[in-house]
Amino acid sequence: MGEIIAMCGLICNDCLVYIATQKNDDNIRKRVVKTWSTETEHLTLNDIHCNGCQTEGKLYRFCSTCEVRKCNLERGVNICAYCAEYPCKKLEKLWKSFRTVSWKKAKTTLDSLRKLQKLA
Repeated sequence: MGEIIAMCGLICNDCLVYIATQKNDDNIRKRVVKTWSTETEHLTLNDIHCNGCQTEGKLYRFCSTCEVRKCNLERGVNICAYCAEYPCKKLEKLWKSFRTVSWKKAKTTLDSLRKLQKLA
């Protein structure tokens, strides 16, 4: 299977929530709950399910309420790199909120897709 890219540029295949869902692995889910929960945002095992934000299926708790995802759906764009307003403040705000992954990697992914689109 190839890489699955989230609308914001994250690689779903690298995400522990996505991996736990695909493998149906509660041990990974427990690890995510333990390491990703904060004092203000406590996760449960039920939050740790996601098939990727471009699907109609299960979504991780924060992906289901993501403003960037909502914007992509409203604009009919399946990934931010293809939006005329890329990069926007909404996307940059989301990137800054990442605690467990590199926003720079997500940006690099989208920048690469944008360059490929211009070459096509």
